[in-house]
Amino acid sequence: MTGRAIVVGGGIGGLAAAVALRRIGWQAVVLERAAELGEIGAGMSQAPNALRALAELGVGEQARAAGVPTYSAGNLRLPDGRYLQRARPGDATPLTAFHRADLHRVLLEAVPAGWVRTGAEVTGIQHDSGAVTVTWSGGEAGADLVIGADGIRSTVRRLLWPDAPPPRFLGRTAWLGIAEAGTGAFADADGLSGSVTMGPGGYFLIHPISRDRAYWAYVTTADQAGVRYPGEKSEAARRLSGWHAPIPALIAATPGQAVIHIDICDLDPLPTYVRGRAVLLGDAAHAMSPDRGQGAGQSIEDAVVLAAALADEPADEGGGGSGGESGGESEVEAALRRYDAERRPRTQATARGARADGRRTTSAAAYRALVAMIRLMPAPLWRKGITADANPTWRWQPPHLPSPTRRH
Repeated sequence: MTGRAIVVGGGIGGLAAAVALRRIGWQAVVLERAAELGEIGAGMSQAPNALRALAELGVGEQARAAGVPTYSAGNLRLPDGRYLQRARPGDATPLTAFHRADLHRVLLEAVPAGWVRTGAEVTGIQHDSGAVTVTWSGGEAGADLVIGADGIRSTVRRLLWPDAPPPRFLGRTAWLGIAEAGTGAFADADGLSGSVTMGPGGYFLIHPISRDRAYWAYVTTADQAGVRYPGEKSEAARRLSGWHAPIPALIAATPGQAVIHIDICDLDPLPTYVRGRAVLLGDAAHAMSPDRGQGAGQSIEDAVVLAAALADEPADEGGGGSGGESGGESEVEAALRRYDAERRPRTQATARGARADGRRTTSAAAYRALVAMIRLMPAPLWRKGITADANPTWRWQPPHLPSPTRRH
């Protein structure tokens, strides 16, 4: 089955969907609301499940070259610098850290020229007989399929799921930044292996993302959303002034205008990710808190599974071509149903887990018990628990996509 799709959203999930569609022989246009294409945010890590999905998209080597191994899962510290658990030199790590823009660039370079249109704000979606029409600022087009990959405040979701609740504030806020080497006490990132420092009511995450840059994030509780400060960098530095090195140095080495302050939200689960020939992907479907590091990774998984469903042509579900029908259901609709059945349970369970993890790691009341539990765990058992095979989320294996040379 081949066809034409309109992808709404040019972030990591939308570009992954475009790359996946190209791989199975579909044509696509990516509509991005922003005037310039880019990825908003600072850094992230990707676990083995996402790296496998990137490999299935044909960009695995490029992604690994753009990332840096991070030992954040193995290095747990207290604000005074003491280690609760420590990774051993030479240990394998399942996590790879990226600047979001670097991973975005890897995917963009795999999208055919001319597929992406910027400054295109979607204003309407209309289902017709056997097709779907999208209107946007300055244009209109029909397609076999519409993919909503336009983030937590998705226009596609709002238009087709008007009764779905808006994003929910989780009572937490975060400061994010990219420290630049050679500024102040931050000489370079070579000595940074990645870590998480746990304090009462919040944690500080460090990922090296190149020789010259390190990503940091401070996540803590907040009574209400929308509170901002005249100097966000100064506010982060004030809150963390007594924490161990190199935390103060990383904040100091971050340009003030580049410090990002966000409120952490997620979405309540939907009963389906599909409406006719429209489907949600990534944050538009299942935005989750960052506490399991799975937001972008789940969107990449979504893209691979969706493409695999579209490429599959079960004998009992349709005839030849994208317009074939069986019992009134088109091949596209049957593929979307399979995608929904596979992705909704996994992504919604991951979102629930991330929400629970966030409550535990930022609860001042639970802090002492959590620290005691981690400290008492034998180091070999801890290291075994953070291997790629020990984590059920990380064990996920992608479906196989046909190689471009074998498309038909």
